[in-house]
Amino acid sequence: MTDAEVSACAGLVARGDPDRFRAVMAAPVDLRRRLFPLYAFNLEVARAPWVTKEPLIAEMRLQWWRDALAEIGSDGAVRRHEVVTPLAAVLDAQATRDLDDLIEARRADIEGWSFASSVELTRYIDRTAGTLLWTAARLAGASDAPAIRDAGLAHGISAWLRAVPDLVAKGRHPLPSGEAEAHIAALAETGLAALDRFRQARQPTQAHPVFLVLSDTRAELRAFAANPGTQPRLNPLVSRLRLGWRAVMS
Repeated sequence: MTDAEVSACAGLVARGDPDRFRAVMAAPVDLRRRLFPLYAFNLEVARAPWVTKEPLIAEMRLQWWRDALAEIGSDGAVRRHEVVTPLAAVLDAQATRDLDDLIEARRADIEGWSFASSVELTRYIDRTAGTLLWTAARLAGASDAPAIRDAGLAHGISAWLRAVPDLVAKGRHPLPSGEAEAHIAALAETGLAALDRFRQARQPTQAHPVFLVLSDTRAELRAFAANPGTQPRLNPLVSRLRLGWRAVMS
């Protein structure tokens, strides 16, 4: 994996996921080399169902990424691609299996969501955001899957709730039927409870920088729980200071 390949992945994350980019830049350089290809992969997979209105083409895009993961997991020849090539230097066999399930979960983005309950929605978020954070932390030396998936769930719920207005404007139904504010408040409380469970667990020191991405999660979830009808407006300076403090302490 070359510096140029890592830089290309970093550029994709900087443009498409700036909050996660800032968190990764606060991590040690050797960890950045593992996280940027993984997060660039996640960004490309998340985009796949949205870049076309043709469901069949979207399915083909997701299948392309599943095939790429299969090549990486087989230890055979791997296609050349600005994300796949460095990703192959990062993932092990378990990661390819876990991320394949993440892609499978993303098929719901093509079909359009119809979450019958908050349980179904949180299951979707666990398979996407939970799997992503678990993979990142495991590759950094962590092994407590339940606690780390809780952290990923909390982070994913926060991101999902931030996206609700935009998704509604696009004609999607990101929440189960019923009173939207009640669902938002309940999901925020679910995320806070998951974050509390994560905080009670001990993680290896070398994996701590992976969790810098959570620096604003508690504040956002508390804001959604307290006022579910309003999008939280975190102070950018406080957010940067919080991230910097956690980076120093990690």
